[in-house]
Amino acid sequence: MKQLQGRDILGIADLSSEELHSLLKFAQQLKKGAVKPKCDRVLGLLFYKASTRTRVSFSVAMYHLGGQVIDLNPKVTQVGRGEPIEDTARILDRYLDILAIRTFAQKDLETFAEYADIPIINALSDLEHPCQILADLLTMQECFGSLAGKTLTYVGDGNNVAHSLLLGGALAGVNVRVATPESYQPDSAIVEKAKQLATQGSEIVITDDPIAAVTGAQVVYTDVWASMGQEDSAATRIPLFQPYQVNDELMSHADSDAIVLHCLPAHRGEEITDSIMEGKQSRVWDQAENRLHAQKALLACLLGY
Repeated sequence: MKQLQGRDILGIADLSSEELHSLLKFAQQLKKGAVKPKCDRVLGLLFYKASTRTRVSFSVAMYHLGGQVIDLNPKVTQVGRGEPIEDTARILDRYLDILAIRTFAQKDLETFAEYADIPIINALSDLEHPCQILADLLTMQECFGSLAGKTLTYVGDGNNVAHSLLLGGALAGVNVRVATPESYQPDSAIVEKAKQLATQGSEIVITDDPIAAVTGAQVVYTDVWASMGQEDSAATRIPLFQPYQVNDELMSHADSDAIVLHCLPAHRGEEITDSIMEGKQSRVWDQAENRLHAQKALLACLLGY
C-alpha cells in the first residue's frame, strides 16, 4: 500500500478498485491484530461540523498507531474568525503530518489540498463521506466474505453518504440501488461517474420505488432524512420520505439473509424503526466500530506505514 503514501483522499474515487480492496484487507488485518504498524506522527482534526464517530474513531486510530492528535476547533482557532483557507493550509502543512477535515463545501477540501503538501482526508463534506463507506464495505466483507455481486440498496435522501456509496460500491464490484423521492435523488454527475467506475459487471440503479429497490438485496442501508444544516426542512421532508422508512414490511422484500446498515446518528421512528435497529439483521454497531479499523488502515497507508 506504499502507493497511497502522501495522497489526498477527498472522495472515495480517489482510490482505485485495487487500492480499495487492498485497504479493506489491511483493515481486516489490523482489526485482528495480525499487523501492528507504529508511527510517531501528528494528525490534525479540523471539524466545522459536529461529530461523534468520526472524531473519536480518528483520534483512537491515531493513538493506536502511536501518534498524536490535535483538535483544531474552529471556535478557538483563527479559522473560525475568517482566516483564508490558503493561509491556514500553508501553516498547518508546516506543523502537522496529516489533516482530516469535516466541512460543508467540497471546494474547501480542494483548496486545503492545493495549498498543503501533507495528506488531506475528507472526514465528511456536503458532497461525500468516503471514510464512512470504507467502514460500510469492511462490514459487508465481514458478513459475506466477498463483495463482488452483492446488492446494496440505499433508501432515503440522495445525500453525501449516498454519493460515496454509489462510487465506493462501483469500485468494489457491488450492485448499488438508490431509492429516493424524485426531487431528492443523488447528483446526476455522481451517478454517471459511478456507472463509469462500475467493475465486475456491477449495476447502478436510481429509482423512486423503495420496494423494487430492496427486493432481493443483501444489504439495506439508510441515513437521516435531513442532514446537518437541513434541519429546518425536516417537517417538509418527513411525509415525502415515509414510504422509504426501513421497517419490518420493507425488509420482508429483501434477501432472507440481508443485513441492515445505518451510518448514525439515527432518528428512530423516522428513517428506521426500533425493531429493525435492534433486530437480528442489524449490523449497525459493527459498522460503527469498523470506522476505527478502516480509518486506522487509511492513516497508516497515507503516512507510509
